[in-house]
Amino acid sequence: MKVIEMIAEMKEFVTKVKRQGKTIGFVPTMGFLHEGHLTLMRKAAEKTDFVVASIFVNPLQFGAGEDFEEYPRDLERDLRLAESAGVNLMFTPGVTEMYPSGYGTTVEVGSLTDKLCGRSRPGHFRGVTTVVTKLFNIVEPDIAFFGQKDAQQAAILNKMAADLNMNLEIKVVPIVRETDGLAMSSRNKYLSPEERKAALVLSQGLELARNFVAAGARNTADLISEITDFINREPRARIDYVEVLSFPGFSETENMHGQVIIALAVFIGGTRLIDNMVLEV
Repeated sequence: MKVIEMIAEMKEFVTKVKRQGKTIGFVPTMGFLHEGHLTLMRKAAEKTDFVVASIFVNPLQFGAGEDFEEYPRDLERDLRLAESAGVNLMFTPGVTEMYPSGYGTTVEVGSLTDKLCGRSRPGHFRGVTTVVTKLFNIVEPDIAFFGQKDAQQAAILNKMAADLNMNLEIKVVPIVRETDGLAMSSRNKYLSPEERKAALVLSQGLELARNFVAAGARNTADLISEITDFINREPRARIDYVEVLSFPGFSETENMHGQVIIALAVFIGGTRLIDNMVLEV
């Protein structure tokens, strides 16, 4: 597996791959890889001829007081895992390579960003769309792969790609979970053993919701109340949001019908975790 740090070298290498007529699959990450990332990489290897992944902890998507400096990093481990998952090239730029002195351009999607994580973390999605636009321009993928755990992010990037006429497809891959149901996340590393057990309230709350809908529940407020009451029974949990929205439009609905997404953000101790479930009602 080849590793490139500089944008100019990356663009030159991509040009050579394209000249060979190969399709490029791309998996952007912030590193500290887990099985969720590796699933995306293996899917990219199935669907395309040449797999590029990136590791870049993007400062623009971290707000004041968030965990940019503490975000887990282990490049050597990540490179071994990525190669085992079929990645052909890893792009690992530094912050000054991506945002050199005088950098002043951002990309912002005008809808879908004012709710859920966008409301809780102002400016977060502007940082995401800015860095992903840059990465798309550098890597020039045919297909980019993202996880359903970040469902709002995937929807925003899909809209961005369509609105800006980007010549690529965005493929969303289902959530990868631990055997006990916890959605895989690099931030799970922050959890103590007791917090790790407490974190199961997210996936358990979603299963509770699934059962209520299966039993005929349709009122959004009632369902949110049931999930909220369940999560609040866990003393280590502090809810950021529990929402039920149409999917993929992410609009509010009084009564569920068609496809809906049940989305959660919950602090377990000091660690903010997200999870979601899409249901056909």
